[in-house]
Amino acid sequence: MAATATYDLRFDAGRLCLDLVATVGGRLSEEPVERLDTPERLRAWLAGAGLVPGGTGLDAVDGGWLGRFHAARALLHRVVHAEIAGAAADPDLERLNGLASTAPPVVRAVRAPDGTLVRTGVGAPDCGALLGRIARDAVDLLTDPVARGQLRQCEGETCSLVYLDTSRGRRRRWCSSEVCGNRERVARHRRRAVESQAS
Repeated sequence: MAATATYDLRFDAGRLCLDLVATVGGRLSEEPVERLDTPERLRAWLAGAGLVPGGTGLDAVDGGWLGRFHAARALLHRVVHAEIAGAAADPDLERLNGLASTAPPVVRAVRAPDGTLVRTGVGAPDCGALLGRIARDAVDLLTDPVARGQLRQCEGETCSLVYLDTSRGRRRRWCSSEVCGNRERVARHRRRAVESQAS
């Protein structure tokens, strides 16, 4: 799902942990775009990211959850960008490992009325368990040499999003062709028009 408006949630980075980092856009601009600005938006992200089975009640999601997700997102941003830069991030790695040590959410397979198996949660979702699942995804990403080698930072002028480049030839330049790629094409067109008028 690619963003079509400024505040749309994005699920195009290629990994769960990177999709959480992508909930802040335009970090390199003067005014970053906060996509998880309310508990309602966090509920939408949790469902859209597939962290909870469809139909899961998320009434417990509140400002406290939002704060914890914001803190985890900042941690993931630092760790992933440090890894891309080749810089050591040991204190942050210890924090990430601490988050990853939380027991995962318990899920089970049940029969739907039509006979198919569907995933359902056991009990109410727990904030720590969900954050633990995201942190384990980051640990898996950072310790897998193939996946880590696919990490790229978007070439968009004000974008700091990181994604997995799984394209043929590893030539993907933007987090999203529809978002940053389109901005670059529009800017290129405007530069050409200005140069043409100046000639």
